[in-house]
Amino acid sequence: MVPIGSLWIPILLSAVAVFVVSSIFWMAIKHHESDWKGLPGEAGILEAFRKAGVRRGQYRFPYAEAREMRSPEMKKKMEEGPAGLIIYWEKWEMSMGRNLGLWFVYLVGASIFVAYLTGRALPSGSAFAAVFRFAGTAAILAYVGALFPNSIWWGRPWSMTWKEVLDGVVYGLATGAVFGGLWPR
Repeated sequence: MVPIGSLWIPILLSAVAVFVVSSIFWMAIKHHESDWKGLPGEAGILEAFRKAGVRRGQYRFPYAEAREMRSPEMKKKMEEGPAGLIIYWEKWEMSMGRNLGLWFVYLVGASIFVAYLTGRALPSGSAFAAVFRFAGTAAILAYVGALFPNSIWWGRPWSMTWKEVLDGVVYGLATGAVFGGLWPR
């Protein structure tokens, strides 16, 4: 067993490695650029939102409480369409610096869990391959495990999910490599 306190260097360096890889994916390779589209008639839709006084939140339309979902009126609305999900802000308040900071905190958190699991499973002196395999698998699960429900339940395009799965596998491999290379001897 390896105590988590002796794994801070691989924890932090794996988070840095994944941060760099994700930056390359998003800013240089840009394979996620095709994930988003503009709305046809956007100006009119935005004006309708303003006029309705929609506030920041997550919305489903047409909306009904669970007990009302089977009503004939709701079934008709769902069949006629449109239907969808929206995450809405009154105005763009996204701070890239704040979000990148939170992303890095998330990466450190994922690496802490990887360190905990790997440290419980493998002793000091374990071979690179064993640490790489175990830590990499745990990291892939951390980065990929929760992606599929968004496509299964919420209609997120599968192409977007599979690109994020690819990202998560690469992130996991990077994490496994850092842990394997820096594992206590």
